[in-house]
Amino acid sequence: MTTVIDVHTHMMPLPYVEALRQHGGEKYSVKETAAGQEAIHLYGAPFTTLFPGMWDYDLRIRAMDTARVDLAIVSLTCPNVYWGSRETSIATAVMVNESMAEQQRARPDRIRWFASLPWQHADAAVAELERALAAGAVGVMVLGNIAGQDLTDPEFASVWRAIDARGLPVLVHPTAPQGLREMHLDEFGLVPPIGFMFDTTLAFSRIILSGFLDRYPKLKLIASHGGGALPYLAGRLDRCHEMIPACAAAVKDKPSSYLQRIWYDTVVYDPAALELCLRTAGSADQVLFGSDYPHNIGDMAGCRARVAALPQATARKIFADSARRIFNL
Repeated sequence: MTTVIDVHTHMMPLPYVEALRQHGGEKYSVKETAAGQEAIHLYGAPFTTLFPGMWDYDLRIRAMDTARVDLAIVSLTCPNVYWGSRETSIATAVMVNESMAEQQRARPDRIRWFASLPWQHADAAVAELERALAAGAVGVMVLGNIAGQDLTDPEFASVWRAIDARGLPVLVHPTAPQGLREMHLDEFGLVPPIGFMFDTTLAFSRIILSGFLDRYPKLKLIASHGGGALPYLAGRLDRCHEMIPACAAAVKDKPSSYLQRIWYDTVVYDPAALELCLRTAGSADQVLFGSDYPHNIGDMAGCRARVAALPQATARKIFADSARRIFNL
């Protein structure tokens, strides 16, 4: 029987929703959409639709059983805790992490979790990292930008050093990219299908070209949604590194070589996209099963079926072996 470990799957405690409702400010609000569905809104536009599966763990376990997924490494989704005052951000991170730790204790054979950190307050983020790891976190989740700041911003260096020292897996999950209003991403609901992919692609392009991976060699960065557009753009990044001095200012190796030093999940919706992701990664050892449950575009059964259609040895690595190795499961 094949073991399946889902590394890209979300939970959102109800108190988190209420905290966002109260303290989201002008940027984030919680209200009904025109279709009557409650959703987190970003600058008044629907951003994350809310579903019971986000906080109901019994419903989650039933969905996992139906799709034949054995273990979920759950994480908070965007906008994570990068909003509100310092006190609100810290308290919300603690609340979310405690909720996930409690569920892991209640369901140790089915649940693990990524810690959420108040990254915009680096000292508090390092302290919460320590506390969360002691409570059982197996990794860290971060968004592709932190309230508009790049992940490579020196302001976050102390947090990255603390994570790197422990060699932790980090799920880099997109949020709305910088400049979303200038790009009119509220039109046609373009943030999830296009904006998220921009955010992941921009974040990792900066990480690669800045020499970030050389500074933090123990990090195990996971690029969500199959790496966004990175697999399609790998050759272009290499060509620009060869021909444009600014692209080679901080790193001498080809960007494509760095693309084989990160991990990818399987939240793609086309077998050809999954095959391209595998080629970019260089090995199934760098690819992990993910489903994006319980978002409305999540697809636990479909993601599982696309991986199961791969050669058996490849599928076995993606389903569980790679996750066991990097999470020490």
